[in-house]
Amino acid sequence: METRNNTAGLEFLLLELTEDPALQPLLFSLFLSMYLVTILGNLLIILAVNSDPHLHTPMYFFLSNLSFTDICLSTSTIPKMLVNIQSQRQSISYTGCLSQVFFVLAFLVLENCFLTAMAYDRYVAICHPLIYTIIMNPSLCVTLVLISLGISSLDALLHTLMVLRLSFCTDLHIPHFFCELAQVIEPACSDTLINNILVYFFSIILAGSSLSGIIFSYTQIVSSLWRMPSAGRKYKAFSTCGSHLLVVFLFYGTGFGVYFSSAVTESSRKTAVASMMYTVVPQMLNPFIYSLRNRDVREALRKILSRITFFRCLTSYLSQFSKVHPVNI
Repeated sequence: METRNNTAGLEFLLLELTEDPALQPLLFSLFLSMYLVTILGNLLIILAVNSDPHLHTPMYFFLSNLSFTDICLSTSTIPKMLVNIQSQRQSISYTGCLSQVFFVLAFLVLENCFLTAMAYDRYVAICHPLIYTIIMNPSLCVTLVLISLGISSLDALLHTLMVLRLSFCTDLHIPHFFCELAQVIEPACSDTLINNILVYFFSIILAGSSLSGIIFSYTQIVSSLWRMPSAGRKYKAFSTCGSHLLVVFLFYGTGFGVYFSSAVTESSRKTAVASMMYTVVPQMLNPFIYSLRNRDVREALRKILSRITFFRCLTSYLSQFSKVHPVNI
């Protein structure tokens, strides 16, 4: 195969969602609907947290950041996929592919960090309730967000720069619906040993440290709840962790599902579908998990929707009033 060092006109060819043209409109509508639901649901969570003073706490501060990250992660993959379905062209430029690699990595690591920070918040709230406000002060919360941003940006930048040093052949088919790091490295003609080592090393370090932090936090939480004499207090305390636990299981469960599906099956399409679900489904379901299981969020959302309904009714009334009583100037 011919090697190409000049990346100016280089393009990658992504995997088609389906080879049946009749299914293209259905898939376009499906992913567009999922994307819109993800954007709307997470925006409502952000609006609810920012508009309700009762939700100005560390837990909901991290939740609003998680929702923003979910919006960004979905936006880094789905719009390009929708454009490819509509145009029936599966190509993506070299620059566009590297940009997608960077943003997907950055927002995945950022979500990973926020889930760990939320677990630590629940640990402090349940195990050290008397000094919760002292420990989880605004400065610490902002610092945790900045550290998460720094870690995610540096990790994504390192891997993206390592891809820049690779030379690619003319056969640039990526067996995936978007530019995932491991799949972009695979068609390279130059040596990718260092790239693969860095991918596995940082994946183990980042995912392992986050999972260890989450497991440690909930081990301490369960231990603290076990010592509580009242069953009602146990349920009330642990109910604040339910939504976070579901999101953690969804995020890491789909992640491990992608890993095992790629190890077990040889079908690139099945692996690509599993990976797409990993970057689409958790981000779409997170707002539903937090709104359905959390009374405070439900109440804040109800207030927002009631305001929207009020303004809609007010606009309609003013429109009708202007028709009945026109103003002459």
